[in-house]
Amino acid sequence: MKRFKPNIAFRKDYNRLFREDPHAANLFILLAEMGNKKGQVVTNEQEELAVLMAARFNDPGEYAL
Repeated sequence: MKRFKPNIAFRKDYNRLFREDPHAANLFILLAEMGNKKGQVVTNEQEELAVLMAARFNDPGEYAL
């Protein structure tokens, strides 16, 4: 699996979003990491994202880049 490497535009969007809502910004990272080459993410349930957020981030409100 290829490691996600954010570009400058992604970092800029993340920083802007983090100032408004840190949890949403970290969900943005999680979805980017889960996306395929076309950027598509397939998930069935909100609970699945909650479990993945808990596993990926020690504190979902903490800066992650």
